[in-house]
Amino acid sequence: MLCIRRATLLTPDAQIDDGVLLIERGRILAVGDAASIAAPDDAEVIDAVGLIVAPGFIDLQLNGAFGDDFTLTPDTIWRVAAGLPRWGVTSFLPTIITSPLSQPAQAQETLESGPPSGWRGSIPLGLHCEGPFLNPQKKGAHNPAHLRPPTLTDVAAWSPENHVRLVTLAPELPGALAVVAGLAARGVVVSAGHSLATYREAKAGFAAGIRYGTHLFNAMPPLDHREPGLPGALLGDPALTIGIIPDGIHVHPTMVALAWAAKGPQRLTVVTDAMAALGMAPGRYTIADQEVIVSAHDQGVNEARLPSGSLAGSVLAMDEALRRLIRYTGCSLGDALRTITATPADLLGLGAERGRLRAGAWADLVFLTPMLEVVRTVVAGVVCYER
Repeated sequence: MLCIRRATLLTPDAQIDDGVLLIERGRILAVGDAASIAAPDDAEVIDAVGLIVAPGFIDLQLNGAFGDDFTLTPDTIWRVAAGLPRWGVTSFLPTIITSPLSQPAQAQETLESGPPSGWRGSIPLGLHCEGPFLNPQKKGAHNPAHLRPPTLTDVAAWSPENHVRLVTLAPELPGALAVVAGLAARGVVVSAGHSLATYREAKAGFAAGIRYGTHLFNAMPPLDHREPGLPGALLGDPALTIGIIPDGIHVHPTMVALAWAAKGPQRLTVVTDAMAALGMAPGRYTIADQEVIVSAHDQGVNEARLPSGSLAGSVLAMDEALRRLIRYTGCSLGDALRTITATPADLLGLGAERGRLRAGAWADLVFLTPMLEVVRTVVAGVVCYER
């Protein structure tokens, strides 16, 4: 048994000072304060005095890291996952962007085969298939040669049981609504993104089963006071959850604050959309089969762009995303944490087991300094990173 004591626990539903966590067989056995929980004499003890202990971070959109790109080389998922705990990420959705359908199939096989012997790291919860059913006029960094109209045949093998959790598509495309309904009926979270959908087309997609919006404001029409379009539909519907990239490059800080005011912590998820250059120096990398130039930016993080100038994912780490969300919105740490813990877990239907510190949940934890720097990450009760 593992005992974590003298921590400030952010569950994130509540703050527990002088907190104690008991962990057994990878799951949380008990959560409370020192007055209510006593550690068994034979427990291994981690003293977390002066530290915040929160649920591990969940990233719903990650294209790669450490020089590896999941779309181009799906077999690198486990290798990248081993390094993600350094940023507090304990689970994530490897994102396969527009490419031949053989690529998501290979990624499904990689997850089905499981990790190599002795592996430890961040847990892939399933795939995020971002494309290939996107609007060519809002392709962003996606290769237009691989875009295709959505059909039920193409997604016949996509389900949570087959390791597909989230699918981004453009709801205005012919045949899209049938695909939305089919995927939603299997328990896949369907998201609107890379789209020119009008407000009416977006609402039709929501009625068919869309529950999420991929990187709000990016690769969609601008928010307009007469034609609110897809961003207005996402912001205005209280049942829809949105993802946003708070790196100061993809979305202006004022627009991040606007999204926060509209959605709050229960309907907003922070994502990194990070690509192969995460954890690497500026230089030339790839996203899928396209070259990306990564350079420094005056916002304090590197930026990734195609030679044409289009943004090509981010080089944003999740702990930095947390700090920036608080800076841009003025929200509390507890509310900010929800966007990368409980809210994404709830969206995926995994809220009973992930995203919160409570008895029975997986013991996925991140230890933070008061400056929100990651000093230790625990996945299923195993320490996977220590600074």
